[in-house]
Amino acid sequence: MTALQRDEAQTRARLIDVHRYAVELDLTHGEEQFGSSTVIHFTAKAAGDTFVELKPAELHSATLDGQPLDPKALESNRLPLTGLAPGDHELRLDATMRYSRTGEGMHRFTDPADGESYVYTQLFMDDVQRVFAAFDQPDLKAVFELTVTAPEGWSVLANGITEHLGQGRWQAAPTPLISTYLVAVAAGPWHSVRTEHAGLPFGIHCRRSLAPHLDADAEEILDLTRRCFDRYHEIFEEPYPFDSYDQAFVPEFNAGAMENPGLVTFRDEFVYRSAVTDTERQTRGMVISHEMAHMWFGDLVTLQWWDDIWLNESFAEYMGYQVLAEATRFTDTWTDFAVARKGWGYDADQRPSTHPVAPTPEDVPDTASALLNFDGISYAKGASALRQLVAWMGNKDFLTGINDHFARHRFGNATLADFIDSLARATDRDVHAWAARWLRTTGVDTLTPEVRENRDGTWSLAVHQTGSSDGTRPHHLTVGLYDHDPHTPGRLLPRTPLSWDLPHDGDHTATGGRPALVLLNDQDLGYAKVRLDPRSWDTALAALSGLPDPLTRAVVWNAARDMVRDGELPPTAYLDAARAHLPYETDLAIVQGVLAFARTQIADRYLTADRRHTALATLTALSRDILRRTEGPENGTATGLRLVAVRALISSATTPEGIQDWLDDGSVPGGPHLDPELRWRILGRLATLGATTPEAIDAELTRDPSATGREGAARCHAALPDPAAKQAAWDALFTTDEGTALSNYLFTATATGFWAPEHHDLLRPYVARYFTDVPALAAARGPALAAAAGRDAFPAVVVEEDTLRLGETCLADGDPTPALRRKLIDQLDDLRRALAVRTAAAGDGA
Repeated sequence: MTALQRDEAQTRARLIDVHRYAVELDLTHGEEQFGSSTVIHFTAKAAGDTFVELKPAELHSATLDGQPLDPKALESNRLPLTGLAPGDHELRLDATMRYSRTGEGMHRFTDPADGESYVYTQLFMDDVQRVFAAFDQPDLKAVFELTVTAPEGWSVLANGITEHLGQGRWQAAPTPLISTYLVAVAAGPWHSVRTEHAGLPFGIHCRRSLAPHLDADAEEILDLTRRCFDRYHEIFEEPYPFDSYDQAFVPEFNAGAMENPGLVTFRDEFVYRSAVTDTERQTRGMVISHEMAHMWFGDLVTLQWWDDIWLNESFAEYMGYQVLAEATRFTDTWTDFAVARKGWGYDADQRPSTHPVAPTPEDVPDTASALLNFDGISYAKGASALRQLVAWMGNKDFLTGINDHFARHRFGNATLADFIDSLARATDRDVHAWAARWLRTTGVDTLTPEVRENRDGTWSLAVHQTGSSDGTRPHHLTVGLYDHDPHTPGRLLPRTPLSWDLPHDGDHTATGGRPALVLLNDQDLGYAKVRLDPRSWDTALAALSGLPDPLTRAVVWNAARDMVRDGELPPTAYLDAARAHLPYETDLAIVQGVLAFARTQIADRYLTADRRHTALATLTALSRDILRRTEGPENGTATGLRLVAVRALISSATTPEGIQDWLDDGSVPGGPHLDPELRWRILGRLATLGATTPEAIDAELTRDPSATGREGAARCHAALPDPAAKQAAWDALFTTDEGTALSNYLFTATATGFWAPEHHDLLRPYVARYFTDVPALAAARGPALAAAAGRDAFPAVVVEEDTLRLGETCLADGDPTPALRRKLIDQLDDLRRALAVRTAAAGDGA
């Protein structure tokens, strides 16, 4: 499919205005294809030539102003429209389209639990042309009128309120002006829970087999939705701009969610079949809040070109956390952001593929390059920058600027310059200079304290700033100061913190004796890696769990994580700190984040094979410590901690003893009972250890014949340490035949089961095969599967120079697609870092 060039989009926008689409979709053609008819009303502002995009199985007919066009003129995904005269035009196209199994375009899914089928659209970036013909660029907004013919017994959801006309025909209310990528349809025998709020119909929807689980959480989901909706109406002057608010939890969704106006689609793992922690419920709430922010920023006011997609995502990321904290019971959301999202941004910003938060239009010449910028920079770094901006300019002025932006560009398109101008009108701060230093630069700064005790009894602090910004990027920081509690060993007491502005502030001298702990970026308002001076680090190692605020503890843990990644702290020292302090930690987000980094990065990548067993034993012992400390009467925190510890113990088990007993008994002593998620988790670990059989896996699938069960079985079969099982998994992964190729979710499940550090010798031949086979797979199956192949199927656990050499050869000679190339660049950089950490650890004797 030919990617749209920015200059082509600019030329087309100068030539035409698009007014209205009338789209008819017929979903009764079977399991492979569907019918698509489109009528587009547009105006040519001058004489000229252009094209319309469509990627059909077959284009049956096309007419322009009643005159037939030759369907054979369709080349790749473009049908030329030549000799346009100034004035109004009507373009009609009738086509047959293909359903997708990769989560792009119109995805079709048949639920193995009951045989029911569902379809939904994901049209982001340039996938609308997989569903209907369009002038597919964000600045050609139009009104969309959709009619859908669906099988009897199905219901149809869309951007506007839908009406059943009879005989399977559904009609959606016309939309306001929206971009092509925001059109949405979801059809199937949905289970729906409907209500009304603020005079608008609200609904939540899922496939029928998940109905009991959605019903169990319906009030929580709707309550969060109502609270966030009301809070946005308190802070935004522009009313909600659409006629309804539906949230559909759809199967095999590639992203977390998509902000289609009036019909937000979510991955249906957010309909929890099994026990989850309160932090995971908070994450679901944040995604609900994030997508709702897009109704204003992204849907009402939309980017002009894809260089500004960061602004959609950074704004929604910031507002998602902030509104959830302000309007719901989840008041500690920024701790989760610090632990689960901040590192994502720091990591992405240190790779060769880093880019400015706001790239220039020239940096995003086409849609293929734009798709690569959905990463930790666009989300986490951008949200961090906005959070610091709010702290710097004040929340009141920030919201004044935002509301001005909405008023000036409602139902239109806007650029970064428009956004900054709106903010600048609301404040006397130099927002343009801030944007230049934060949004147009790359890299993450490192801030290091220098603490001195003076002869006169005072103490002094200086902060040194290094990084790609060369000391010019402004930082507004809180510096936490802590002393040992003389009455409670292991507890730290806060002093009044310092407020610090870099690079403006110089040395600070204070009385009262040097604090035991000096912590830069306390409360995590800034975006920077921080270091601790030696005495503060010793204090943290001794009393980290005694810091009173979880967000403060998260900053220290993040500092330790960064020091490990930079080769400044031995990985085993991080494990020792976790063993000492996690049993006393009460914040679920911190426990989950620290255990995840220790397990997936330290144990699997940063330690050599001879040290890995000891690391896993440490994590197993740590998990048992947490279980012992949470025995007794149930409460929310203890229950969540036990669940986190059980998951960690399962994934770290080095022998089947213990976890096999849990599986046989159906529960963990003292709880929790084993639900489907935990059963598959245990079976997956047993498979990796060679302690189960294909027959046992198939028996578990019979017990749990759901879509999640099918994915669990695929993961387990691929994890078996058997040459035949590995070959079968490999063949499934790299099949490109449309009839037999794995869906996106089954691909990921199989890939994650395949690569296990325990199977190093068995997997070694597949490392070279990966780099030989993956370019063809990516080219055949498209960007979504290419990204999955680079992310999940990459031999990340084979941390060797040969892996690096093979990967670099593939980049140079294998002609990988843009999506695959980006993933390979990132994976190889992570591999270099892992090798460097191992070298540093060997030098430290750790």
